Amino acid sequence: MFHLVTGGAGFVGSCLANALVDDGDHVIIVDNLSTGKVRNLEHALSSGRATFVYADVAVPPAQLQKLIAGATTSNIDRIYHLASPASPKAYGANPWATLAVNGLGTMTLIELALHYGGRFLFTSTSEIYGDPLVHPQPESYFGNVDPIGPRSCYDEGKRFGEAAVAAAVRTHDLDGRIVRLFNCYGPYMSEGDGRLIPELMEAARAGRPFPIHGTGKQTRSMTYVDDAVVLIRKVMEAEFSKLAAVNVGNDDERSVEDIARALATVTGVEYSADHLPPRDQDPRRRRPDITLAKSLGWSPSTSLEDGLLETYRWFSERRMAFA
Repeated sequence: MFHLVTGGAGFVGSCLANALVDDGDHVIIVDNLSTGKVRNLEHALSSGRATFVYADVAVPPAQLQKLIAGATTSNIDRIYHLASPASPKAYGANPWATLAVNGLGTMTLIELALHYGGRFLFTSTSEIYGDPLVHPQPESYFGNVDPIGPRSCYDEGKRFGEAAVAAAVRTHDLDGRIVRLFNCYGPYMSEGDGRLIPELMEAARAGRPFPIHGTGKQTRSMTYVDDAVVLIRKVMEAEFSKLAAVNVGNDDERSVEDIARALATVTGVEYSADHLPPRDQDPRRRRPDITLAKSLGWSPSTSLEDGLLETYRWFSERRMAFA
């Protein structure tokens, strides 16, 4: 089977590409390296079953199709669209590109999926729920989002992407589906991207106080990347009678302070906090309703403590390798 993975040099995309080639499938990885890294593709490319295409997907369909045709003459069976800045630091610095990749990029890739007759999956986010008024958040919840706030380029870009998939399913018979990632973390995250886990990892490794924005009582539901990839693939291969949006997350809800304390415990460092100003419009609570995911035969299998320790080891080994 031939897969196209956009954003495949990024965090979740590279983990997905690795899993696909490990199963013997062929993967075309498309990335403009705005936040991804070629070194994340070492495993996939060394397999001989992956091809890298340097490209921005926010271009007209014919232009992207020509690039894909130059990488393979085979039909594309599955398109996973993961390309997008994902951290507040990254999309805050590139709001226009974030809107473009989730808007124009999604529409371009839908056109490609229709051309190839392939199945299409759009990777959305729990941020589409905004600062939720419903807890936990089921897929049926419409969200509480500020369309002109500091996070709007990402939140509304993803909401537009979902709307584009829904329109194509209804009017063009696209075989499409949507996943919404909740606080995904693990190996292949980028250092310094401003998200919670890399910030905590850097502090633990340096022996500094853990940076805690705001009170630290705001909650998150941390999802280990290997668990997320398993569910993303399940959603892609499941047969749905109508368009499905599926939460991809762990329902183990912890406060930010508790997450930092858990990292201190598993790494054997002393816990102390550096309390920083709260982030703009930072959600107060975040926990997915994963009833639909469980109906697909999935449940998270990696505990927060095990995932944090594995991630810490990866960050430490990576820093030594590139020192």
